[in-house]
Formats: sequence, structure tokens, C-alpha cells
Amino acid sequence: MRPNIVTEAGLPTRLNQWWAGVPFITSGVVIVCLAIYLVCLLIGYDSFYEICFLPSKVVSGFQVYRIYTAVLFHGSLLHVVFNMLALVPLGTELERIMGSVRLLYLIFLLATSNAVFHLIIALVVGHNPISSTLYLMQECAIGFSGILFSFIVIETSLSGAQSRSVFGLFNVPSKLYPFILLVLIQLLATNVSLLGHLCGILSGFAYTYGLFNCLLPGSSFYSSIESSSLLSTCIRRPGFILCTGGTTYGNLPTHSNTNATSSGIISGSLWRNLSSWMPRRETTFQSTQDPRFPGRGRTLASTHNQSASAVEPDMGLQTRLLDDSVTNHPSETPLMTGPRASDARNLTGDTQVAGSLATYTQATDSFDEELKKLVAMGFEKTQAEVALAAADGDPNVAIEILMSQEG
Repeated sequence: MRPNIVTEAGLPTRLNQWWAGVPFITSGVVIVCLAIYLVCLLIGYDSFYEICFLPSKVVSGFQVYRIYTAVLFHGSLLHVVFNMLALVPLGTELERIMGSVRLLYLIFLLATSNAVFHLIIALVVGHNPISSTLYLMQECAIGFSGILFSFIVIETSLSGAQSRSVFGLFNVPSKLYPFILLVLIQLLATNVSLLGHLCGILSGFAYTYGLFNCLLPGSSFYSSIESSSLLSTCIRRPGFILCTGGTTYGNLPTHSNTNATSSGIISGSLWRNLSSWMPRRETTFQSTQDPRFPGRGRTLASTHNQSASAVEPDMGLQTRLLDDSVTNHPSETPLMTGPRASDARNLTGDTQVAGSLATYTQATDSFDEELKKLVAMGFEKTQAEVALAAADGDPNVAIEILMSQEG
């Protein structure tokens, strides 16, 4: 019997396969944060007081640069490693849905809003007439975890799940999930910034409720960036996802491939318990355009969407096809020239469109059948539909996703 190449591959091969599935911006942020930490480690730089987000310095010295330097720097090896391990699944999911340029803008927006919320709360607490304290004004916040908490809120909203698992131990309502994580992480690591994480949650909810819609540019803004010749090299990089819904230049693995790779590296309930707080890859389909969750990037179900878009533009072709099928018979016109030849070419094109429509219809019917089977097995219809879409129509992978959510 031929050996299983996936399960018997070495650790370097599995790591390469896992890393190849991380989109462009997510992997770029990971590389930048790790590189900054290694450079600081090599040159012995530990003056984080100069680059962290310090409200008192931002107000008195107008050191706005701290808003962004605090996001990229980390205080210890465990700090940067855990933040980047949490970023990979969250950033991958959101980048597949939004597109690479849109996710980069979202990171910039969340970093700014987190700092604004942080500054406002610190000023209110430090200068209120009832019981003022300047402790928060002197708190030095550093790390990417504030944006990660925003990502958790946004991804939870996108997933549509009613409850989420906390460390694989118990389930909590989705709305309370970020706050439960906030409390547990604060208890496990008392030196983390409670206010920094809380502001990340506030920014996430502000984004999901549309409070930032006035700050979100239109599709033409992202299209102009993607069409710029200055960024052509980046756009051609593997894993870059176009915001306008075009195809990527690199091949991103399916959910089943990613699942097989990660389970091959670390298997068992221990890994599931450690990673269960990271939201799973669940993609929802939205019938209307939402400036917060555009859904125009290439997702795992893009094959079906592209087939549908190829059929929708000109439904009149189907009508002409039916008319031509009655009046034109190949046996009666063995050789055609001039206008008749043009009609024949139209008929050929219409036949191809009809074939595409038939293929898409069959795929849709197959998806509906698998969905009915999952519902019959006792899964909730909405969650089953999301899981089946994320699994690209594979019922086995969809069952695995649903079981992991329930666990």
C-alpha cells in the first residue's frame, strides 16, 4: 500500500505547508514583529518605556508615534510567540474574507481606535472629581494583543455562533466570550495591560456595530491601491488576496489541508484545549454589501461564487439558446457562412453558458443535500451551513468543524 505522504512527512515539511497557507498581510505582520523582537534582543535594546503606549507622554509631549510602535514591539519571547500564534488563525480568517489591503487598513484603524479609547479612559479616571488617580496615565502598554482582542470580537460576529468554547473547558455566550477571555488572561498573567485589552474589545464592538463606517473607504480606494504599479511586486506574492474579489496569485490550501497539517504537527486534546480559544475558520455568506464585512476577498467557497458570477451577467443568453434550439438544427445547416455563421458562434457561446449553469446547479443541489444530512444528524442549520461552506462542501470536514465547536 502506498504510504500516506501527509502523515509521514517530516516536521519541516509540515511547517512549510502550514506557513504556505498563511495569507500575505498576516504572515507579514508575524515576520515584522518577530524580526523587531530579535533585533532588539541582539542589540540589547530594552528601553520599552520609550516606545510603549504611555498616555502621559502622548498628552504632554504629543508622542503620537507610540500608538503604532507599541503595537509592533513586545516585552518578552513568550509575549511575542503567543501573540503571533493567536494572530495566525484570526488574521488568516479575516484576510480571506476582507482581502489583504483591507485587512492592513483595518489593523491601522484598530491600532488608532484602541489608543484613542485607552487615552480617553485614562484621562477620565485620572482627572475625575470624585476619585482621581493617575495610575492609568503612567501605565506602559505594549504588544499586539489589543488588536487581537478586536479581531476576536469581529471574527465572533462573523461566525454567527451562539456560543464559544473557552480553552475547551466550557462554553459561554458569544457576546461574553471576549470579556471571559479578558478576565482569564488577566488572572493567568497579572502583568498584562487590562485597559489595553479592554480597549481592543471596545474597538471590535464599535467596528461590528458600524460606528467606524464613516472611516471605511470605498472599494475604489482598495482597487486603486491594488492596481498601482508600485505595489505590483507585493500583489504578485503568493497568498495576496485581492479586496475586489479577484483571484490570488498564490494557491491557498483548503480547510481540509490546513486541518491535516496542523493536526499532524501537534495532535490530541492538549492542542485543542490550547487553541480552542482561537476562533475557528467559519465563513458566512452575506447577500448584501456591508462596508464592515465586505466579503469580497477570495474565500474558501470562491469556486462556487465565481461560477455563479459567470452565469448572472447575461440571462438573455439562455432565452436565445432556447429559441435557437427550436429553429436551428445542425443536420439542416451543415455549412454556414456570413450571418448564419455568426448565429452559430452565438449558439456555441450560449451552450457553454448553459453548461456552466448546469454545473453550478448541480453543485448547489449537492450542497443542499449535504446540508440536509447535517441537519438530520442534529446540528443547527445555520452553523451547519457555515461549516459546510468553510469546508468547501466536504461533509466530513464540516462534521469535524461542528464537533470541534461543540467540544
